[in-house]
Amino acid sequence: MTTHRFNWMLSPIAALLVLGACATTTAPQTIADTTAANPQLTTLNKLINDAGLADTLRGAGPYTMFAPTDEAFKAVPAATLDAIAKDKERLKAVLAYHVVPGALTSADAKNGPVKTVQGANLTLYKSGTFLTADEALVTTPDLRATNGVIQVVDKVLIPPAK
Repeated sequence: MTTHRFNWMLSPIAALLVLGACATTTAPQTIADTTAANPQLTTLNKLINDAGLADTLRGAGPYTMFAPTDEAFKAVPAATLDAIAKDKERLKAVLAYHVVPGALTSADAKNGPVKTVQGANLTLYKSGTFLTADEALVTTPDLRATNGVIQVVDKVLIPPAK
């Protein structure tokens, strides 16, 4: 009898714990807010804000962002990154080259060129579960956002010279 009463008391407590866990689940965020919350993407987040693109990446979209990690930015020569960061128009162009209109999941990706928001084509290549954008490997695919998808990549993409 005592065991039965004890189990009966645990059921409401277990239900509250489950519901409490559901309540703390983070709601989907925009691309800008998702990159801001990701500890791997702090450099990208700073550059998005410096370029004045945060509001755009909070907009309706949908967009797909090929988001370079902090490690990817560390691989860019410091002088090059500094020059890009100081030239707001060039910074906007470089970041816009990382964004494709539409929500492109890794499952939907096809081999070939896709037009970026910057205007140049980015070449996608898919083989099995591997997806690349130009020479950048997608290391974390399909981070969902309310206005699109983020594909985390291991390299900074530089648009071709005009």
